[in-house]
Amino acid sequence: MNPNRQFKNEIYEQFSRIGKAVSSPKRLELLDILCQGERTVEKLAGETGLTVANTSQHLQVLKNCRLVEQEKKGLYVFYRPAPGVCEFFFSMRSVAENRIAEIEQIKNRFLEGKKGMEPVDRDALLKRIREDEVIVLDVRPPEEFKAGHINGALSVPLNELELMLARLPDDKEIVAYCRGPYCVLSVDAVELLNKKGFRAVRLEEGVQEWQAMGLAVASGE
Repeated sequence: MNPNRQFKNEIYEQFSRIGKAVSSPKRLELLDILCQGERTVEKLAGETGLTVANTSQHLQVLKNCRLVEQEKKGLYVFYRPAPGVCEFFFSMRSVAENRIAEIEQIKNRFLEGKKGMEPVDRDALLKRIREDEVIVLDVRPPEEFKAGHINGALSVPLNELELMLARLPDDKEIVAYCRGPYCVLSVDAVELLNKKGFRAVRLEEGVQEWQAMGLAVASGE
């Protein structure tokens, strides 16, 4: 074989390993979650509906392509995206959103008829946050809030929301967000809040989208 052709074949074979690694819907979901914050296999299994064994297999594929890294802390092994992987994931998602019309159709069909799902004006929201006219709830798990959250947001994980209702003011609109446009935690939160008599809407963007727009993101408790 011509050495030039062999070189090209070998290079593109290595590039294709990334494509093969992210060809699984579940592995894409795992990357999406890990871009919010590091997780154990057990946590990832619980959030994706997979068994621990299947989750481990998917993570091994991602690890073999250097897309995720692991670190042992005490008794548990934590996984996180390798540097640059989240940027790759969100770029790939953006291409898919722009080229595949079915994505928007599926999203619209899911949200149709649900109260409080209309797009939130970001500039107006920022102004209302500064003027203390609105409550912003981050309904993701606490570890994700700690890793990064919209500046001024309160951490109220979805599984604790009903217990916290008595502490929420009923004279202000509540804006709930989670992991971005395809996360359903904020959908469930807004439906619960509206059902209980609050005025609630969903912010489609999550922390990653917020950062990409150059808006303030905080970390820690």
